[in-house]
Amino acid sequence: MEETEHRRIFDTWMSQHRGLLFKVVRAYAFNVEDRNDLFQEIVTQVWKSIPLFRAESHVTTWLYRVALNSSLAWTRKERKHWGRTQAFDGTERALSEPTREANPRLDWLHEEIAQMDHIDRSLTLLLLDGFSYRDMAETLGISESNIGVKLNRLKARLINKSKETNHHGS
Repeated sequence: MEETEHRRIFDTWMSQHRGLLFKVVRAYAFNVEDRNDLFQEIVTQVWKSIPLFRAESHVTTWLYRVALNSSLAWTRKERKHWGRTQAFDGTERALSEPTREANPRLDWLHEEIAQMDHIDRSLTLLLLDGFSYRDMAETLGISESNIGVKLNRLKARLINKSKETNHHGS
């Protein structure tokens, strides 16, 4: 693949799917520095993997797979260093995500997603982005029927937690 074609594909994918990558980053990294590090890792892996894309799946499915695999590898690597690093003073504000209107329900959902194991976390992100069971199965390497079972259990668990939170919060 020529360098110009590689760059064109990369630029197109980044402009069209940057939000998808940020969703994955937010589910796996919990402070600004880690989010920036993980995003950089994912973008690097996307760049390296472009020549391997064979268009046998949708670009979004493939990007999710790259992002999820990169996030899992990053998490394993970073876990060794947790507790040994400190944030620089003043970087939180400079490197923060663009401001958005406060949404306690959305914040609660992101907190719940962050506490899930990697398969449930990945499934929830894929569901929220409207992926089909087939695309989810392809991305995660599990059967479509298993996807359905896991999603039904996840939905029930989140509904119950939501009821508990609302009940205790009133």
